[in-house]
Amino acid sequence: MAGAAQRIDRAGALPAAGGGEIVLACRGLRRDFGGFTAVKDVDLDVRHGEVHALIGPNGAGKTTVFNLLTKFLQPTAGTITLMGADITRTSPSRVARMGLVRSFQISATFPHMSVLENVRVALQRPAGLATQFWRSLSALEQLDGRAMELLREVGLDDARDLQAADLSYGRKRVLELATTLALDPKVLLLDEPMAGMGHEDVGTVAAIIRSVARTRAVLMVEHNLKVVADLCHRVTVLQRGEILAAGDYAAVSTDERVRTAYMGTDHG
Repeated sequence: MAGAAQRIDRAGALPAAGGGEIVLACRGLRRDFGGFTAVKDVDLDVRHGEVHALIGPNGAGKTTVFNLLTKFLQPTAGTITLMGADITRTSPSRVARMGLVRSFQISATFPHMSVLENVRVALQRPAGLATQFWRSLSALEQLDGRAMELLREVGLDDARDLQAADLSYGRKRVLELATTLALDPKVLLLDEPMAGMGHEDVGTVAAIIRSVARTRAVLMVEHNLKVVADLCHRVTVLQRGEILAAGDYAAVSTDERVRTAYMGTDHG
């Protein structure tokens, strides 16, 4: 996958913070489960043209925050806005149509379909073809041009005819990213996109995320701190459901509270 990464962007330096428009925000976000508060008073601003990392130890509330932002869970208190619109009580499907799209840790590709077919299926909804079951398969060929553009963007154009099941684990995750991009997200939420990947695959996916973030906002949960340091403009650290620290990586990584709670006091 190294060649694909080189075609996209192999610059290892942290991209400059764009200071773009805030496209996703929450204020006072809280979620209670019975007598347990999983998320408490979380304020977050995600900006266009930037990669924003949400990190913290296991059980810190990262996944709960993702579920609240994408409306898989309703907040107990607080507000969420997307592109200036209040989405606090909006349904998950409506939020997705508005441009807030999430990927998951578990790959969600169709294993016995080709790489091209997987992306073409993802393109059916934005093309208005998702519910037109009476159309012949040949009618979907109109989507092939855009599907190939997406495959070239992520470096999978050489695998268009392979079954998804035959891809390596890292390339399956790249295909999942391509199908997510097919929904044309304004804000892309990535849940541990590097989980289980080898070093080469991590570099490829990081390069893809860096590239796609130029034209949208990216919020990601990620445990690989080298990736966070190299890729992310801003970092928010959670502990026990509350914000422990926020800022660029240099600032949060030298915060003694963060070093103790998450990175370990010996982290360099």
